[in-house]
Amino acid sequence: HFKQFYLGCLAHASYLIGDEETGQAVVVDPQRDIEGYLEEARRQGLKIEHVLLTHFHADFVAGHLELRDRLGAKIWIGAGAQAEYATEPMTEGQPLRLGKVRLEFLATPGHTPEGVSILVFDEAQDPKTPHAVLTGDTLFIGDVGRPDLLASVGVTAKELGEMLYDSLRDKLMPLPDETLVYPAHRAGSLCGKNLSTETVSTIGEQKRLNYALQPMSKEAFLQIVTAEQTEAPGYFLHDAVLNKKERPTLDQELARERTPLSAEEVLRRLNAGEQVIDVRDAAEFAGAHLAGAVNIPLEGSYATWAGYLLDRAKPIVLIAAPGTEEEAALRLGRIGYDFVAGHLDGGMAAFEDRPELIATVSRITAAELRDELASDEPPYVLDVRMPGEWKAEHIPGAVNVPLNHLEERMAEVPRDRDFVVHCGSGYRSSIAAGLLQNAGVTRFRDLVGGWKAWQAVAGVELAQ
Repeated sequence: HFKQFYLGCLAHASYLIGDEETGQAVVVDPQRDIEGYLEEARRQGLKIEHVLLTHFHADFVAGHLELRDRLGAKIWIGAGAQAEYATEPMTEGQPLRLGKVRLEFLATPGHTPEGVSILVFDEAQDPKTPHAVLTGDTLFIGDVGRPDLLASVGVTAKELGEMLYDSLRDKLMPLPDETLVYPAHRAGSLCGKNLSTETVSTIGEQKRLNYALQPMSKEAFLQIVTAEQTEAPGYFLHDAVLNKKERPTLDQELARERTPLSAEEVLRRLNAGEQVIDVRDAAEFAGAHLAGAVNIPLEGSYATWAGYLLDRAKPIVLIAAPGTEEEAALRLGRIGYDFVAGHLDGGMAAFEDRPELIATVSRITAAELRDELASDEPPYVLDVRMPGEWKAEHIPGAVNVPLNHLEERMAEVPRDRDFVVHCGSGYRSSIAAGLLQNAGVTRFRDLVGGWKAWQAVAGVELAQ
C-alpha cells in the first residue's frame, strides 16, 4: 500500500507505505498534524511501526515525535545524524523489511549533510528493481534541493553543493529509468527554485528534463544551483534545529493555544507589544480591522509569510473569522510557531461598539490606477513582490521594496505624497498595508488584484 499525502499550504509531500499482508507500515517525512496518516492506516488495516525522516527539514516541523508518542513508532534518520531523541540509523545497504515490502537507503547528502533517499521494493513483483525512490529534498521534479540554506551550521553552500552533485550522479541517476520519483516538495516550496507542479515522475524523465541532471562540470553545477534562489524565511533555521530536539507535541501546544481572549485582553496585549495577527481575507481586513493588527490571510501562504515576518520572541494573538481560529493556530504550529497566546473571542464582532479602535485600508482598482498613471500627476507605485518577479516585469516607474524587507526599509517609503502599493494578487500588499499603517504611513491605497489585475487592464507596454 502506497499513499502520497500533499499539504498545499507548505507544498509538502509525505508518504504512508505498508505491507497489506502483515499490516506493517511506515510514514516518511510526516507533517506535524498526523490524523490523516492514522485515519488511512485504520482504513487499510495497517499499523504504523516506523517513521522515517529523509533529513532534518527546515521549512516545517515534522510529525515524528507525534507518531512516536501516539503509536510507539521508531524514528529513523540518516546514519551519523544526531538528535536529542532515540533514533535508528538509516544505514546504506541495510534494509528495513515490512513483509514483502523492502526499503533500502541511499546516503544522498547535499541539501543537508544527513540527507537520505529511500528505495521502495515490492518483492512480490520484482525484488531487484526499485518500484520507487523517495528523494526527500535531494531531487525534486524539475529541480534539486538548494544547498545554500543555513540549516546546517558549519557546512558551506559550496561543500553541500559538491555533495549534492555526487549524490545525484553516483546514487540517483544510475537507478533504472522506470523507477518512480517521489520528492518531499513540489512548486511553492522555497527549498528549490524551479519545482514542478507534478507530484511524481521517473528517473528517466528527470534525466531528460531536469536542468540540474544535464551533463556539466561540478563547478558549473555549483554555479547554476545556487543562482537566483529566493531568500529563505528566518524560521528555516529555527525549524531545522527544532526537528533535532525533544519538544512538546502539537496536541500539547494547541491545547494551550485554544484560549479565547476578551476584547479588553486583546487590547492589553496589543498595547504591551504582542503581535496581533488578523487572518481574515484582504477585503475584510480593508473594510474594518483593529488598528495595530497586521493582516496575514489564512487562505494563502499564511505559514510562510508568518515565518518571514513574525517575531519568535513575542506572543501572537489571532483575530479570525469564528470557526477558523484553530486552523490558524494549527498552521503556525506546523512551522513550530508555538507561541500563540489565544484568539479574539467572537472575532471582529467584539469591537462593533468601539469604532475609535477600527482602521480601514483604501483600495484602488487596476482600471483606476491605469487612468491615474496617464494623468499629469501620476501616483508613486510601491511593488512589494520579490526581486525576481519585479525584474521579469513590472509597472513602469514602480519601485521595488520586497515585503520581507519592508519593515527595515520603511524609511524609503514616501510619507508626504499619495502612493499605491501592490503585489502579485493582492495577498502580500494587504500584509504590507498593515505594516505601513503600524509605521505611521497612511497616504497609500492597495491595488485590488495586484499585478494580475494590472495585466488584464493596463494595455500598455510592460517595463522590462
